[in-house]
Amino acid sequence: MPFELSLRYSTPLTPISDVDEVLREFLRLVGYLPEGEDGRGAEGPIASSLAYRLVRDCLLKDPARAWYVDELTALLRTSKPTVYRHINKLKSLDLLEEVGGVADGKGRKGYRLRYGNLARAWDFTEANAQNALRRYRETVNHLQELVDQMAREPIPAPAAPAPPSSVHAHPSRSLTPVRAAARERAGAR
Repeated sequence: MPFELSLRYSTPLTPISDVDEVLREFLRLVGYLPEGEDGRGAEGPIASSLAYRLVRDCLLKDPARAWYVDELTALLRTSKPTVYRHINKLKSLDLLEEVGGVADGKGRKGYRLRYGNLARAWDFTEANAQNALRRYRETVNHLQELVDQMAREPIPAPAAPAPPSSVHAHPSRSLTPVRAAARERAGAR
């Protein structure tokens, strides 16, 4: 799954003491929750949205616990595809890790906050963001070198205009660039 993080300039939310307000805004800033006015999303108030409840009521309340999709589906009263969609979005932020699998004896995967801790999970996300930005920098530097190289090359003279075709020529007999090239090759033989 590709790493995907929305970056926006924002002042730290440290003056706010309400956990729900800070969590909602943070999840919006990183691109997990949709933008909405007055704390509302497409499905109503953000605090009651499935995406928000998954993070707040499950992953943050018991961050070291492995949450299984069947459990989340029942707890959040939704479908498996919906749970997977939100799990995958959190995985693309590199905030979740898969646990369990064959080791749990049932062959199912569980998901939890990476390292069982939001701050430590964010360290991983931040490192991926720095790597992505470093790669963008390499691309920008390479692109600038190509642009500089292009600027040093002489500007080609504009192509001479094509001679006017005969007004009386039949359109199917007019010379297209392909027909003109074929005619030139035939004349060179």
